[in-house]
Amino acid sequence: MKDLRRFTGLFALLFLLVSSTQASANLPVRTFCVWDPIGANGPLTSLMKDMTVKVLQWGVELKIRAYTDENIASNDFKAGQCDAVAMTEISSRTFNSFTGSIGAVGALPSLKELKTVLQVLAQPKAEKHMINGDFEVAGILPVGPIYTFVRDRSINSFDKFKGKKMATFSIDPMQLVMAQQAGASPVGSSLSRFAGQFNNGAVDIAFAPATAYLPMELYKGVEAGGGVIKRPLLQATLQIIIRRDQFPEGFGQKARTMFASKLDDAFEFITKVESDIPNEHWVVADAKASESMDEVFRASRIKLRDDGLYNGKTLTLMRKVRCKFNPSNAECVEQTE
Repeated sequence: MKDLRRFTGLFALLFLLVSSTQASANLPVRTFCVWDPIGANGPLTSLMKDMTVKVLQWGVELKIRAYTDENIASNDFKAGQCDAVAMTEISSRTFNSFTGSIGAVGALPSLKELKTVLQVLAQPKAEKHMINGDFEVAGILPVGPIYTFVRDRSINSFDKFKGKKMATFSIDPMQLVMAQQAGASPVGSSLSRFAGQFNNGAVDIAFAPATAYLPMELYKGVEAGGGVIKRPLLQATLQIIIRRDQFPEGFGQKARTMFASKLDDAFEFITKVESDIPNEHWVVADAKASESMDEVFRASRIKLRDDGLYNGKTLTLMRKVRCKFNPSNAECVEQTE
């Protein structure tokens, strides 16, 4: 009898597996290109693999293709080799300037403002902003604040950036504008090169998330008198873009709702990672320095908006969110954004 129960249980399990395989075999298969700096075994790829199980219920089977080079992932998506892509908002701006402006410099001072914005954009009433022609933003996840790493902790405000060498990425015009606004000397860099440049002293200043502190060994660049300015430069996000005609009606909204339900887990992870940076390496800017940063941030946002990089509607939304938490700020009256 015991053996019979085991056999029956095994048969039931096999039946479920076969049924599941047959069900997925009848579903349309879509290629999902995922940028992950670590590759197929990286955390972003693993996260998206979890998503593929969920979307089977929505009538689509996603086949993941991992990329370590974000530019190649973006180009393959443009060329139609991917039906969906997960990449940073810097690259996503090509497909949606509204969501591609969430990471505007200094626009979201903390995670609470970011959470509010992401919750708003996940609502059905925001769908019109998620769609741009053939493309739709199907999800936005926080990557974490981008901080300013300095080799000399006395560089604790933008006033002290003058003449200092700053690593700048060619794919992100914001960094060059920031260097110009602060009077720093831009040094060409990239995601694969900036850590080495910072650690060996080729640059004095670099921008990076807390998640890069250990894996990219940025502690080597700050341990001898350097630090991390504890004022987010911007809030980075990962965005999922889909080709609308390759997915069922309503797929995008279902995906946005799903990713919004993961926000608390994402923020908890970000907070945990930031704790990897020792207290002695954090540089806390005083009130004067913070005011100086706000001025450079605002001037940079307005210039980049006028240059067409940032979406003005997104900047207005984020100003309203900032004013919700700090209504006494001068910008709440001036409304220049």
